[in-house]
Amino acid sequence: MKIYTRRGDRGETDLFAGGRVGKDHPRVEATGAVDELNAWLGVCAAATVHADLRAELQQIQALLFDLGATLAAPDARHREKAGLPEPGPSDVEQLERAIDALEGELPPLERFILPGGTAAAAALHAARCVCRRAERRAVALHRAEPLGEAALRLLNRLSDLLFVMARVENRRAGVADVEWRGRER
Repeated sequence: MKIYTRRGDRGETDLFAGGRVGKDHPRVEATGAVDELNAWLGVCAAATVHADLRAELQQIQALLFDLGATLAAPDARHREKAGLPEPGPSDVEQLERAIDALEGELPPLERFILPGGTAAAAALHAARCVCRRAERRAVALHRAEPLGEAALRLLNRLSDLLFVMARVENRRAGVADVEWRGRER
């Protein structure tokens, strides 16, 4: 099978469950943002030296493929027939457990912090921003074509987890969070 099909040369693409839409359709925008997030998580996993964080990121990458398939196949019956797992409440709860466990390593936040620190922490902060964009795209799609509640909750919670992971990366490396104090004038 060739990687190119030429079917998208006029600005349209196939949906997983059939049908074609413009490449700027909200469903394609949401799917693409989740794909970009998944690529960023690959960068984060490659950047971290911590096996527990790498393993967590790789599990999340698999979960994002499930979410991407859900976004690319709007018909729930088709997804069920194809055996495509849809993210559910237990996936959101798993992210919450990971947040709670990692927050145990951190001092409480008293101020906003600037993104940065180690290369791995900076990559996690960038991934957090991409996650927020994916969430905004999913919300836009949800307003036009309702998604399952777990999809939106998953992206919201994932951005929180990525923030905590960035702080953990810095903490484990002995790099202090840089608090935002405003600009001096």
